[in-house]
Amino acid sequence: MTERIVHIIPSLDQGGAEKQLVLLATGLPRDQFDVHVCTLTRGGPRQAALDEAGIPVHAINKSWKVDPPAFLRLRSLLRRLQPRLVHTWIFAANSYGRKAALSARVPRLVAGERCVDYWKVWHELAIDRHLARHTDRIVANSEGVVDFYVGHGIPREKFEIIPNGIESACPSSKLDRRQMLAACGLPANAKIIGAIGRLWPQKRFKDLIWAAELLKVVRDDTHLLIIGDGPQRDMLLRWRDHLDIADRVHFLGHRDDVADLLPHFDFFWLASAYEGQSNAIMEAMRAGVPVIATDIPGNRDLIQDGLTGCLVPLGDRAAFARATKVLLDSPEKRNPLIDTARHCICSEFTIETMVQHHVRLYQQLLSD
Repeated sequence: MTERIVHIIPSLDQGGAEKQLVLLATGLPRDQFDVHVCTLTRGGPRQAALDEAGIPVHAINKSWKVDPPAFLRLRSLLRRLQPRLVHTWIFAANSYGRKAALSARVPRLVAGERCVDYWKVWHELAIDRHLARHTDRIVANSEGVVDFYVGHGIPREKFEIIPNGIESACPSSKLDRRQMLAACGLPANAKIIGAIGRLWPQKRFKDLIWAAELLKVVRDDTHLLIIGDGPQRDMLLRWRDHLDIADRVHFLGHRDDVADLLPHFDFFWLASAYEGQSNAIMEAMRAGVPVIATDIPGNRDLIQDGLTGCLVPLGDRAAFARATKVLLDSPEKRNPLIDTARHCICSEFTIETMVQHHVRLYQQLLSD
């Protein structure tokens, strides 16, 4: 007999948590679990994979931050589906989803915390603490996430650490390097540094632009490609132009062809102030791109400094430039790092391992 599970998430946009949910939902064994997905606000690009796998997706169409009718629609859905377990993802779904599941008398409840959420204010953390008392397990993707929430009053024994999963095979690029450089308007000798993410304060793209300016002083061939969009775009463009580095820092906006560009990067930079477990870092390591990232919880779970990548102090723009120059000048250091990083990701962070960890957790909870 299959056990019905409902996953609840705000949307199915192109985010890291959304990607992990889709990989999990489509990877769970159908002879054991009847999987449904519920979105609080809307679907999104990642829904196509669920549709293709025949997994039902239910949209609640929540419109407001506080939306009582949406809560009632969600509770009604859960009462109709009668799942044995609900798994919620990200704060809005953790809040609405857990409360609705409790009201609908769902037997087992799992929540997901995916990031070190410094943005949360006191009442949001109070909601987390209150709902944790009624939650069977909280799945986190890194030790750093657990430490953050334990520091805000949630018992450590509530948590289950299940790292993110990633496909072992790197997607083949449809472009060769010459085509990629031409598509981005770059010279044939360009050394490409990639940075991917939403343009907002957490990601600290201003630090990377400054680091690119420092690197320009000692190298005449490095170019920083920033892929993504967000509320800081105009400010970052002004900052780039203020530094007079428009010839070396290029904003590509949102791209649907990142998989074609990534294998041609010479480096991947990530300057975030906080992360859970970065899918972008994992994808870069799998693609054989050396990663230089801030020394923060989450990144430390993926990168062993000097062995699988480079960790630099938060806010240290010169360290990004310095580490990049050292590796550009020393292929004998760069190549072993690439090989070790790829092996680490492809052996320790597989989709199969991530799915099996969840299967064991669900089985344990549903058999109690």
